[in-house]
Amino acid sequence: MSANERATRALREIQQIPGNDACADCGAPDPGWGSCSLGVFICLACSGIHRNIPDISKVKSLSLSRWEDHEMQFMAENGNELMKSKYEAAVPVYYYKPTHKDCQVLREQWIRAKYERKEFSEPGKNFTYEEGTRDGVLMKRGRDNGQFLSRRFVLSEREGTLKYFTKYDAKEPKAVIKVDTINATFQPEKIGNPNGLQITYLKDYSTRNVFVYHENGKEVVDWFNSIRAVQLHYLKVAFPGATDAELVPKLTRNFLKEGYMEKTGPRQTEGFKKRWFTLDQRRLMYFKDPLDAFAKGEVFLGNRDHGYNVSLGLPAGTHCNGAWQHGITIETPERLFLFTCEMESDQQDWVKHFSDIMSAPMSPQEYTMEAMFKHRH
Repeated sequence: MSANERATRALREIQQIPGNDACADCGAPDPGWGSCSLGVFICLACSGIHRNIPDISKVKSLSLSRWEDHEMQFMAENGNELMKSKYEAAVPVYYYKPTHKDCQVLREQWIRAKYERKEFSEPGKNFTYEEGTRDGVLMKRGRDNGQFLSRRFVLSEREGTLKYFTKYDAKEPKAVIKVDTINATFQPEKIGNPNGLQITYLKDYSTRNVFVYHENGKEVVDWFNSIRAVQLHYLKVAFPGATDAELVPKLTRNFLKEGYMEKTGPRQTEGFKKRWFTLDQRRLMYFKDPLDAFAKGEVFLGNRDHGYNVSLGLPAGTHCNGAWQHGITIETPERLFLFTCEMESDQQDWVKHFSDIMSAPMSPQEYTMEAMFKHRH
């Protein structure tokens, strides 16, 4: 057996230690790389980020690189769990810890915050996310012309608002957004910028989208976590008895699914039109274009026991004049919604999501939302 094979075998044994079997930074299973200067096992994607901080992290492949005995010893003595207790000792509860499904900018800033800036190593530090206000410029997509222009944004914990101004010295904001209605989610592909952030909020019971980015990745992730910090503050006031574990899932959330489907109108005699759909918990919204500011419509997905159902295919006799053949029927107490998908795999995926939602029990807030939808439509 060659020295290399021996080293690989030894490293694989160290990987059997609990915690070392998933990436130290994003949790991806079976990491194939290690940082021999930090003593952590990491996945391929995170190893690329570690390579960008070479003075802190020295990365090696577990199977292809040559490992010195002292490096293997270091990995055995440290490992993921021990290093997490050091570098993640004081992560604030609202701070979003990315997973392997999250985009590059979130992962990179998490890794830099941990090892380069050592933000979470000592308890009692003041975090930039908790300063009560945040004031700065973000590039915002214009509602009508689609151009990104610089706009001043101001987040205020005291007021519980995020405002934006069309001119830096404008007295009146263009919009005042209440933080308790905000969702923020990173959308690099859709926005066409690696640091693209979509902010959604409720305006007159309708969902409004704002698309922003900043050239600096740290800046946009700081905005994201500052919004979460202010939201948590408001939730603690609104639900004084609730634990952090109950409140954190109510902060920003990723959409369950997005993509194109075709849909027909309420009489089901209109042609099927291609629309962009966003599934955000129990709200299924549809847009003419993925970057539209307002949804053309929304469907509330309640619980099965209350007359909501989903099935594959379209009702018999439906005149399907669209290009797409893989039908989905959603039944609500008020009406049927008919959709078609281009691919069968997409149809199956949407139906699984709809079915899971309809099987889940509804929260008091969701009952309120359902009543609001019925009142509106």
